[in-house]
Amino acid sequence: MVAMPVDVTTEIVIARPIADVWAYASDPTTAPQWYANIDRVELVTPGRLEVGSRMLFSARFLGRTLTYTYEVHELEPGRRLTMSTSEGPFPMTTTYSFDAVDAARTRMTLRNHGEPSGFGAIAAPAMSMAMRRANRADLARIRAILEGASS
Repeated sequence: MVAMPVDVTTEIVIARPIADVWAYASDPTTAPQWYANIDRVELVTPGRLEVGSRMLFSARFLGRTLTYTYEVHELEPGRRLTMSTSEGPFPMTTTYSFDAVDAARTRMTLRNHGEPSGFGAIAAPAMSMAMRRANRADLARIRAILEGASS
C-alpha cells in the first residue's frame, strides 16, 4: 500500500506583536496550555531552544496516546520554527511561521505534514480532517490566551 501523505496548514491572526506570539508559541513548555491534545512536554535537551534541541511529547490523537520526540531542524527567531519526529506510526514535521500583519497583529501559520504508515496510511484522509479541526481549535486557544481572553 502506498502511504497517503498528510499535509495540513492552518493559520490565525493574533492581536499581539510578533515578538509576543513567537515567545509564547516557540516555548515547548507552553504547548500543553494551548494544544488540547498535548498532555506533557519534557525537554530532553536542556537550555535554550536551538537547532538540534529535542523534546518528548505525550499526546492524544484519534483515541490513542502517543509519545514521541521532536527535534528542532530550523529555527529563525521571530519567523519560523520547524521540528520533526520519525517515531511511531506517523512520522511528522511541524512548522510554525510568523508574519507581521502590522505592528500589533501577527499571522501565525501551523503546518503539519508527514507520511503515516500502517493503519495511519489507511486513515490518512480522516487524520487530515481531524488534524485540521484540532489545529483550528488550538490556534483559537493560543489567540485567546495571548489576547487575554478566557478560553
